[in-house]
Amino acid sequence: MSTWSQLGLQDSASPLMEELIMFHDHSMLILTLVTTLVAYVIFTMFTNQFLDRFLLEGHLIEIIWTLAPAFMLIFIALPSLHLLYLLDEYDSPSLTIKSMGHQWYWSYEYSDFINIEFDSYMTPTKDLEKNGFRLIEVDNRMIIPFNTYIRILISSTDVIHSWTVPALSIKTDAVPGRLNQLTFLINRPGLFFGQCSEICGANHSFMPIVVESVSMNSFLNWVNNYE
Repeated sequence: MSTWSQLGLQDSASPLMEELIMFHDHSMLILTLVTTLVAYVIFTMFTNQFLDRFLLEGHLIEIIWTLAPAFMLIFIALPSLHLLYLLDEYDSPSLTIKSMGHQWYWSYEYSDFINIEFDSYMTPTKDLEKNGFRLIEVDNRMIIPFNTYIRILISSTDVIHSWTVPALSIKTDAVPGRLNQLTFLINRPGLFFGQCSEICGANHSFMPIVVESVSMNSFLNWVNNYE
């Protein structure tokens, strides 16, 4: 992977992440234009010799430099508010999963099925397969079908954790005594990695999240064969 691509966001795997990436590009374009304009004005002020010792007021320029930033903020705020409402929208989920944070691992419970619950620990380096992912692979992945609305309920049993998967535009705190929820949809199969993004103790760096997106038939086979 090139250095330039490492500076960007992860490839999106959900419609909401695509919206977030477009909003990021939209905001960066405006910031680039503003930065370029300010740099040009500063440069010209240092390099030209135009002086006006008798200039006391300039109503027109004051109106311009007040209204221009206001319009720029509007162009940023409107899509931002639209995106906030999309992120908080809860469609009718087809599957509900409960995720509990522990020091230092995650546990999952598939509430729509009987006796499907498991703990998910980071796989030690010595136990990794040949092509395994060091420090982000787990022994039990969260298996979900793609093109299906998923609701995940997130809480914690001890301290504050954070269930975060960047490619799915998910980052929700797991707070003891509080149940947070969100819905998401994955639009393609694959493996999607995340980690706890709250500093939750000594092994904070060793509680990764792995979401495996599969077809509905594969998911139903996994459910039927789960022991």
